[in-house]
Amino acid sequence: MPNIYVEELVHTPIEDQMIEIVERKGTGHPDSLADGMAEAMSRELSREYIRRFGAILHHNTDETQIVAGRSNPQFGGGEVIEPIYVLLVGRATKYFNGEYIPTDKIALKAAREYIRNHMRNLDPDLDIVFNVRLGEGSTDLQDVFRRKSGSVALANDTSFGIGFAPLSETENLVYNVERRIYEEFRRTNPAIGEDVKVMGLREKDRISLTIAAAFVDKYVSSIKEYDSIKEELENFVRDISSEYTERKVEVFVNTADDYETGCVYLTVTGTSAENGDDGSVGRGNRCNGLITPGRPMSMEASSGKNPINHVGKIYNLLANQIAGRIAENVEGVQEVYVRILSQIGKPINEPKALSVQVIPKSGYDLSKIERPAKEIAEEMLGRVGEITDMVIDGRVRTF
Repeated sequence: MPNIYVEELVHTPIEDQMIEIVERKGTGHPDSLADGMAEAMSRELSREYIRRFGAILHHNTDETQIVAGRSNPQFGGGEVIEPIYVLLVGRATKYFNGEYIPTDKIALKAAREYIRNHMRNLDPDLDIVFNVRLGEGSTDLQDVFRRKSGSVALANDTSFGIGFAPLSETENLVYNVERRIYEEFRRTNPAIGEDVKVMGLREKDRISLTIAAAFVDKYVSSIKEYDSIKEELENFVRDISSEYTERKVEVFVNTADDYETGCVYLTVTGTSAENGDDGSVGRGNRCNGLITPGRPMSMEASSGKNPINHVGKIYNLLANQIAGRIAENVEGVQEVYVRILSQIGKPINEPKALSVQVIPKSGYDLSKIERPAKEIAEEMLGRVGEITDMVIDGRVRTF
């Protein structure tokens, strides 16, 4: 394939840089909630289109917005004063082959179910006001969506996706700390809500983790108990950090707390969206689950875009998968960066350019890496349609 380029990247590897910054926004962060609802709507629309017509029809739900509500958290239990406002916005096919499709109803149900399944203390019926505003897609984009080159969809945009591998030690640490707080620590500590943000800073060989963890007020009786749980969380993070790094790790939780004034990170529902923190699709984690200012990143939101021909979703997922395969299977690769550029109206398996940039390990040169890296890229481009099934089945994360 003539549009695949493999080159050596002359760049200081991330592990050798003095400073590294990595962030992950947890499931209950307002930006992640927007991502989650957008992706849930797209999946359910896709499934319904397949059920009715045997194929996914044109849609995108990647503009969902959250406007924060107001709450009055209190030790022992407070209340939501004004509900969170969620605008479910995007485009969907509402009429096809003489049949109307209840897209708004499908989207609303999917968003509500997502909140119900992922937020223990946020009631989607009482604590959120949903406003569904799904319009029809533009005529030209619907036409591009319907057209194919053989069995291959045509790109709906001129855009690019970016991926890299492997994750650095700090990236791996930040990702897993948030995941294990969500999946493990909260099992025995219901006082911790789903809104947990982890910010990692590596300074040479020292890592500091600054964690913002929303506490749920009804499970905390006093400042004293709050402080005790916070200390327990800090110890948990220190303990599990040793599984991911031998570097010294400092842990800081809710550093804005002021015990003298009683100002602590207390919520009613477990998310800051209840009181002043808005959310938008695409403002949070990239599709590898991290925000990495030391690495190339696409500004495209992966969540909510259709999984058939929207390259803003497909190429970001594909670029990360290609990078991962190359890093794992090609000998001598220290770091690899993959960039894929589409051209609107062209087959998605024939990008305008696919760039593979490699930092070889010491003692290796590009001549031994170029061919196997290119073969992996070609193979995975040929199987790009598999991403659609993985997305619909929920086998890949988009944030």
